[in-house]
Amino acid sequence: MKPISLDDQLRKMERDWDKRARENARYYVATGRKDWTDEEFFDSGRRTVAEEILTDMINICQGKDPAQMRVLEIGCGAGRVTHALSEVFGEVHGVDVSSEMVDLARCALKDRPKVHIHKNNGMDLSVLPDLPFDFAFSSIVFQHIPSREIIENYIREVHRLLRPGALFKFQVQGNIALKTSPEDTWLGVPISDQDAVEMALRCGFDPRYRHGAGEQYFWLWYFKKETS
Repeated sequence: MKPISLDDQLRKMERDWDKRARENARYYVATGRKDWTDEEFFDSGRRTVAEEILTDMINICQGKDPAQMRVLEIGCGAGRVTHALSEVFGEVHGVDVSSEMVDLARCALKDRPKVHIHKNNGMDLSVLPDLPFDFAFSSIVFQHIPSREIIENYIREVHRLLRPGALFKFQVQGNIALKTSPEDTWLGVPISDQDAVEMALRCGFDPRYRHGAGEQYFWLWYFKKETS
């Protein structure tokens, strides 16, 4: 197989997700059904927040009032989870590689002035304001990324923006038995438990908790080290 450059991977991610957004954005964001209504789609985002955020507020808020917190979502898609995050936190920033998805999210969240949706390049967070973030989150996103280099660069960028001690909670593909391709923007590169620990340490995080190693939904709790 001919090697693919990082730039080509990023362009392909953007093209493929734009195409999926035009075809059926909500299905590709949440494949549970193809005919989501507005209410059902955003309720599914509330369920994600109820399961992954509201059950974990001690780690996430660390004594802060959530209404005073600035949070980041990587891979906001059509705004499914972003919508729910905005009901909990004071300020929410979402990024996505797809212009089509970004347009849909902005439309869905246009009545929420403290939500900011950004089109990024699929690898860094240079589009975001240089402000301290109190929490970062990503769900069902990194499992589609075909490159460990891209994933690790995102982790470094989150580290740059988080305040010391803050949490980056995110999910990756943990099934290391999968045979994946660097050109496949649906079935992304798997991350082993050892990979997860080493990436965290290289990027200045404490990989304090991990759940689901070896499974599709491998959740990671990376806390930015206080001394960074």
